Amino acid sequence: MRGLVIKNTGSWYTVKTDDGRTIESKIKGNFRLKGIRSTNPVAVGDYVELIINQEGTAFICEIEDRKNYIIRKSPNLSKQSHIIAANLDQAFLIVTVNYPETSTTFIDRFLAGAEAYEIPVVLVFNKYDLLSEDELHYQKAMINLYETIGYKCVEIQATPCAPTAVALETLHPLLEGKVTLMSGNSGVGKSTIINGLLPSAKLRTAEISDSHNTGMHTTTFSEMLPLPSGGYIIDTPGIKGFGTFDIDRAELTSYFKEIFKFSKDCKFSDCSHTHEPGCAVLRALKDQYIAESRYMSYLSMLDDKDEDKYRAAF
Repeated sequence: MRGLVIKNTGSWYTVKTDDGRTIESKIKGNFRLKGIRSTNPVAVGDYVELIINQEGTAFICEIEDRKNYIIRKSPNLSKQSHIIAANLDQAFLIVTVNYPETSTTFIDRFLAGAEAYEIPVVLVFNKYDLLSEDELHYQKAMINLYETIGYKCVEIQATPCAPTAVALETLHPLLEGKVTLMSGNSGVGKSTIINGLLPSAKLRTAEISDSHNTGMHTTTFSEMLPLPSGGYIIDTPGIKGFGTFDIDRAELTSYFKEIFKFSKDCKFSDCSHTHEPGCAVLRALKDQYIAESRYMSYLSMLDDKDEDKYRAAF
């Protein structure tokens, strides 16, 4: 029987079958041994084949080919990947300039990972009602940067003190009929946003740590939540870092849109854009056609071949 994986709690998967049932399922015993270098070979959003047993639960015996997926280094095993979600129409990355601060490096790593699997990303800047004048100016500069590159950006104020219906009205038409991954650092307001869009979800929220200005995990598993207008929101645990996985150095340039644009004019076809003579990317960086923050993110991802680099960051 065919079904869609709508929830993953670690050892069990909730699967919605084509005939409308929800069945708690496990991976068939030898399924992990088929060469899948992932801590979670089955992900939320996967279409799977089930073998239902007499107890009313089921075994997942096959995964259908994925349209796409978004992936990162496993938090604990640097040589393995962790699939965040599969078969996406788009991703919303929730960003906060403060309370807590989302770094541009984190944003750029997420964007590059999504570009690698052709997943459109909308940057959702939250909590602008809490920002100082200087912070608002910085947010406007960030939005200008990413819109110039080609990413859609929206501003919302989904905090417990803001009127949720008004704060989220810009998101509804963007979500309708689509499977959307909702991601971001812990504490950026992801659960508050989802509760505003889907009051029945009743997701737990938490305060920001005053001492470290960081968020605390409130979502502990991944889940697909159906939208009244059609489509799904995929809620995932907040992530502190985004170590990339399986991105070839030679391909990395193409995952930074503006760097790729200028790279076509480099003197050498295998230019790494770090030191070579006749590098059009370095020239564009000097002339401020490429933002220094984006270039520094590119360099940090070039260094990701050091397998232990992110072991301590999660």
